Amino acid sequence: MNISKYEQRVLHALAQGGRIAHEQTRGKVTEILCFTRDGMILSDCDMILFQRLRRRRLIESRGGAPYRISRRGREAVRAQPDNR
Repeated sequence: MNISKYEQRVLHALAQGGRIAHEQTRGKVTEILCFTRDGMILSDCDMILFQRLRRRRLIESRGGAPYRISRRGREAVRAQPDNR
């Protein structure tokens, strides 16, 4: 699967234990914030990138919890020593 540099960066942060907090209005996600495992905000994650990851089922949310990397996302992400 072809994954862009920004998608790769977000998936890598999620694979290390990060999460994407979201806000919903009438069942639609209206705002997102991507947190790394250290609690820092990843600015590369925007709504378009979030929708693309969700459409490809690389991230998932269960029971209204924050979005995390899915099994399919873990298989798609390339191993990297850091996010650079």
